[in-house]
Amino acid sequence: MKKKLIQDLLVVENKILSEKYFILHLQSPTPLPEILPGQFVQIEVKDSKNTFLRRPLSIHDVDYKTNTLKLMVQVLGEGTKKLSLTKQGEYLSLVYPLGNSFSINDNEKALLIGGGCGIAPLLYLARHMNDKGIKVTVLIGGASQSDILEADEYRKYGEVYITTFDASLGEKGLVTQHSIFNAPTFDFTRIYCCGPEPMMKALARIAREKGIDCEVSLENMMACGIGACLCCVVETQDGNKCTCTEGPVYEFKYLKGW
Repeated sequence: MKKKLIQDLLVVENKILSEKYFILHLQSPTPLPEILPGQFVQIEVKDSKNTFLRRPLSIHDVDYKTNTLKLMVQVLGEGTKKLSLTKQGEYLSLVYPLGNSFSINDNEKALLIGGGCGIAPLLYLARHMNDKGIKVTVLIGGASQSDILEADEYRKYGEVYITTFDASLGEKGLVTQHSIFNAPTFDFTRIYCCGPEPMMKALARIAREKGIDCEVSLENMMACGIGACLCCVVETQDGNKCTCTEGPVYEFKYLKGW
């Protein structure tokens, strides 16, 4: 098992994307450890009366040249609201890198799909794949245009398609209803996805129908991040597993009920 760090990282920037989303750009005082696409951090929320435990956040991107990483965050409760007020020059305590990673095969033709903030772990994955010469296509879905995050960043690594439920951007509907799935040129070998569980289960059904692989990044509640509290347990073909240590990435066929 690779060593995990508990470290205070400098806030280089807190980029506000909208009322609901922001990106923390953090810098390590030492060279970053090896970080794989799909891994996450547990972040401490300081001075929050009701936030006692660290919060799990996907690693959005990594830059080893500057020893920085980015975390894309959705404001959902008191803890994330407090984090959204973080200012440049402050320090945040992280435990990282945690969890397993997406699998990457050189001969893959990949379709990366994210719903809302579920797109967060897929940027670093797209960068990794691009560096390996793997063709990447990204499908981003949201309720409206304000939920389509960082599309231009993903365009650096491949084609980007968009769906919004209100038709304010891209095709109207859910990501699972995008015309790409019915195109005669659909020849992807694997789907990688993160977002609401119903969305990922629907994508798993599409993958099964098309006879291709599909990896999902689960967003189970993770209180400890090290497999001690058991609150993130998921049913698998090999029994119950802790998402924070055995996951968060799973091949959908390994999960019971998928």
